[in-house]
Formats: sequence, C-alpha cells, structure tokens
Amino acid sequence: MEQNVKKEPLGNGFYVYVSPHHTFGTDAVLLSNFAKAKRKDSLVDLGTGCGIIPLLMLRDGNLSSAYGVDISAEAALLAGRSAKEQSDKFTVIESNLNELSGKIEFGCHTLVTCNPPYKAPGAGLKNPDMVEAVARHEIACTLEDIVGVASKLLQTGGRLCMCHRPERLSELMRIMSEKKIEPKRLRIVCQRMGEEPWLVLVEGKKCSKTGLRIDPPLFIEQNGALSDEMIEIYGSYKVGYTE
Repeated sequence: MEQNVKKEPLGNGFYVYVSPHHTFGTDAVLLSNFAKAKRKDSLVDLGTGCGIIPLLMLRDGNLSSAYGVDISAEAALLAGRSAKEQSDKFTVIESNLNELSGKIEFGCHTLVTCNPPYKAPGAGLKNPDMVEAVARHEIACTLEDIVGVASKLLQTGGRLCMCHRPERLSELMRIMSEKKIEPKRLRIVCQRMGEEPWLVLVEGKKCSKTGLRIDPPLFIEQNGALSDEMIEIYGSYKVGYTE
C-alpha cells in the first residue's frame, strides 16, 4: 500500500482508502444517513473525495448504481481503488463537475449528494496547499454550479441532498429553488444541546411543489459522550469525529 494511504473499516466487510488530503469527517457520515438511499436509487456524488458517501450507502445494501465525481486525480485514484475492490456498482469519474457532458447521462438519476466546499470565493484565508484549498473554498466550482449540475443530472422527482454551514443556508435554498429543486426537508446539527448549529442538512426534489419539513435537531454529544442517535448512525463501525 502506498505511503500515507490507509484502509479505514466501515463495517459489513466494507472499507475506504483514505489519505491525508482525502479523508472524511462527521459531516459526510451524517449526509449519507440523511439522504436515506434506497435499493433502486441511482446516485451521483459530486466532489466524492475518497468515495465515503457511496461506499456507506453500498455497505447498507442500497443503490442500483453509484457515480463519484471529483476533480482531484488523487481522490479519483483512492475512490476508484475502493470501488474496484468492493463493488461493480460504483464508478468514479475524474472531472470538473462543469465538464460532465458526455461522461455521464443527464436527466435520469434519482439521487445526487454533495458535501461541498463550505467557504465562498474570497471568504477567509486560503490554504496554500491547492488540494486543501479546492476542498474548502469555491475555487473549482461555486454553490450555484453544484446545484445547477445536480438539476441536470436528476430526473423529475429526483432528490438532491447536501450539507452546509448554517450561515449559507438561505443562499443554498434560494439557489435550489432557482434551479427547479424545491427544498423539502431540513435538519440542523448541534454539537450538544444549548449550542448553535454547526451544520445543516438539506434535501430538495426536482420540479416538486413547495412545502418544507423541518426534522428535529440532531445532537452529536449527550452527557459528554456520543449521543444515542450518533451511535446508531455510526452503526457497526467506530470512527473519530470532528466539529
């Protein structure tokens, strides 16, 4: 195995290859759980990184097909290795998401997920490591690009599930509506009770009627330890988590 690349167990015999540049955190695990994939879903995971979201869904026996898209050659290599060794349903595409025409079929997928760069262009200090910078800042694509591509990929009634920072929630929901993906479900995530949320989970449906459901808040910790719900979400594998 290459230096600095390790195999992270996911339970049920599944695993994911990760590297210092391309690993995963609590937000990706929560997004996978929030999306509630079904066995017949055709998934496209935009900015797939190490491929954690498709792999978690496949681990749970879901998806008829999965595509992971990432602009990073290193990420595509890692995710592709995990896919090759574990599931013929998982295909990895190395591409800028704005250049997917001809590489994947549009208008036929039932589920798109994305754990996007959280920082808007020009917001905050940019990491001098370009791989890290692209993962955290909207350099290679904007939030509008992501939602626009998701709308092209989805069939009517298909779902887009994303996580983001609370301060960008109104922007995300506005863009979704503009791209004909109506926000239908929202959940906030707090580290512990009494604290402001650090993450929002949003589901939208393509060409759907208006009507937003707000789920109960999710608390990561309870009495100084992982909450019962988080233990259930992590399921049969144990992994560290970060805020």
